[in-house]
Amino acid sequence: MSNSLEASASAAGTPPLHTPLVTRLTVEFGAAWVDDTTIADWAAQGGDRVLLLAGDAVRYPEGQDVAVVLPELQRGASRRFAIGVAPRDREDELARRYGVTRWPTLVFLRDGQYVTAIAGMLDWAPFQQAVKAALHLPVSRPPTIGIPVVSA
Repeated sequence: MSNSLEASASAAGTPPLHTPLVTRLTVEFGAAWVDDTTIADWAAQGGDRVLLLAGDAVRYPEGQDVAVVLPELQRGASRRFAIGVAPRDREDELARRYGVTRWPTLVFLRDGQYVTAIAGMLDWAPFQQAVKAALHLPVSRPPTIGIPVVSA
């Protein structure tokens, strides 16, 4: 990471465990760090929102690719959307909330409600089409059971 990016990241309160490519989303593109304690407030700000669950960069290197192309997908989208990035150490809570089982994943929200998710890194044209389709889907339930299982 360059010294200016390191300084900007520190000033922005970058959570630990993040690569320069993921941090770049917050520093250069105005993405918000969003975790399980702030997701409701962030999502309730309204409009379309896309949350990146990048995953561990070593286990899921595609997450770095998605972090790089996400601003381009945003720029070319038919509808505006805000970007959120899940801190690496808080992704599991968000993954459970939205039924995410694969990294990286983009979770689409609208006006505080779940819409859909796109998992993995896609070729450019299919990725653009998938984002366009996601931005035009109605809100729905996340693909989770919805009832926490508690053992006695």
